Amino acid sequence: MHSDTQIFEGGFSDSVLTAQTVFRALMDAMANPGRIVDVSDLAVPPAPLTSLAASIAATLFDHDATVWCDRAISGSAACTGWLKFHTGLELTGEPADADFALISDVATMPSLESFCRGTSEYPDRSTTLILQIDGFDGADTLVLEGPGIKGSMAFSPSQLPKMFIDQWIANRAAFPRGVDLIFAGKGALAALPRTTRIKKTEA
Repeated sequence: MHSDTQIFEGGFSDSVLTAQTVFRALMDAMANPGRIVDVSDLAVPPAPLTSLAASIAATLFDHDATVWCDRAISGSAACTGWLKFHTGLELTGEPADADFALISDVATMPSLESFCRGTSEYPDRSTTLILQIDGFDGADTLVLEGPGIKGSMAFSPSQLPKMFIDQWIANRAAFPRGVDLIFAGKGALAALPRTTRIKKTEA
């Protein structure tokens, strides 16, 4: 049983200034795929939502946003109440209908193709996935290439979806359609826009 105070507390102390800080960090990460951008943990949401994932949600979501949450988050009345109170979002049970997805358990998430890739006319109407991870020192190293990367860049998120490289190749092949990923670690975030090419190296 949760306390109703969990729903109403834990937002930004200075909502405008904090949202601007998080938004700038997100824009930096999207423009520079694989770059790890430090962000102070800001919001204080109920578990299993993490501070940074909740801060990103509070920055990007509004009453026009349709959001899919995985079972751990959607099954928590405290989490969904917090999200609704602080963002005004609309929740959906269908990944393909989501503007955004909040994922606390990367290992059990749906495949990338389950989410909306946008249309040829409106490729921007695709799902942006926010993945909660432990950090950026994982065992698997990805080599990133593409726009915003000079040469190549090593990227080692602590958790990755199953069969990730195959899924990502298929996602990138749909360009200009495709999903974009935001990795929310502890105090740092990184992004993989759909334009990024990925290959795996030995750890």
